Amino acid sequence: TCLVGKNEAGKTAVLRALYQMNPIVPAHAGYSITDDYPRNNVEDYRHELESKKREHAVVARAEFELEAEDLKDVEVWTGKEALKGKHVEVTRAYEGEVRFKFPINETVALQNLLGRYDLPSDVANAAKKATSVEEVITALDGGEQTEAVTKVKGFLTPAVKAGSYGQHVIEKVIKLRLPKFLYFDEYYQMRGCENIEALKTRQAGNILEPSDYPLLGLINRARLDLDQLKAATRTRELKNKLQGASNHLTKQIIAYWSQNRHLRLLFDVREARSGDPEGMRQGTNIWGEVEDTKHFVTTEVGTRSRGFIWFFSFLAWYGDVREKGDNVILLLDEPGMSLHGKAQEDLLRYFETEIKGKHQLI
Repeated sequence: TCLVGKNEAGKTAVLRALYQMNPIVPAHAGYSITDDYPRNNVEDYRHELESKKREHAVVARAEFELEAEDLKDVEVWTGKEALKGKHVEVTRAYEGEVRFKFPINETVALQNLLGRYDLPSDVANAAKKATSVEEVITALDGGEQTEAVTKVKGFLTPAVKAGSYGQHVIEKVIKLRLPKFLYFDEYYQMRGCENIEALKTRQAGNILEPSDYPLLGLINRARLDLDQLKAATRTRELKNKLQGASNHLTKQIIAYWSQNRHLRLLFDVREARSGDPEGMRQGTNIWGEVEDTKHFVTTEVGTRSRGFIWFFSFLAWYGDVREKGDNVILLLDEPGMSLHGKAQEDLLRYFETEIKGKHQLI
């Protein structure tokens, strides 16, 4: 799906609003009144909120269709007759969490659930008149406490906290299946080299920089373990791991860069030197490099053309997400704008071959 419009038409705003609804990077979730609300009437909005004249405005509303497998898992909790449709409305407002609307006939769902258990007749008859979780539990409490009654109560009690049985089903099944959004623009460009200790510290503290995501994707796709690389006791062991990773990635990624078939990806891990880039002068550094076998020259990934770095960074991060089996929808902001026409053709070929049928792409 393509959004087409002139500059400042709002294409990025649409993508960002979707992304922050349920982002793959948890720290990016939600919307800020200070940062995101239109400035021309933000104070009016704040006053209305404080005086309780209105609720928080909904920023993004999306409709999802449950696939056959999703519906099957929902029906385990509700029965087929309780479902009024297969579309889920998802919304997120300022200063709010994700909310769901899904058409479930709660009374029918509860009766379907009770019908699966051999309840005492007096309890079963009382429960049949119930239209809510609370009423069902009251009916269960009013009769003989058999093993079946205990099981049903244990199953339904958490639903009271959710507010309704329908909301409980949403929390237990549908919410877990909501896709994450992966937003990618020119800021997510890898440097190609990094200090391992600093990278691990940012990763542990959930404070990764935009350039870290494609680099970590590259490292994961190469099946490299940063701790193992640092702890290697034999030079040959280290060189073999790095060479194997280089060969693996070269076959996967460079296959889509038809402008130059003589490129090869390389990894190098070395102790830091005093003349290395700032932030890489202590500990151990990992270097991602590109070797041109035709011209016998090796350069850092971060020194290649803007188009190559964009292309390479996107393939590295998305490839890692796909290999992990993450449920994502891709939001690409002006993809391939810095690519030559031939490379844009390669990118479209990648979309058709590697993304189509696996993930939705906007």
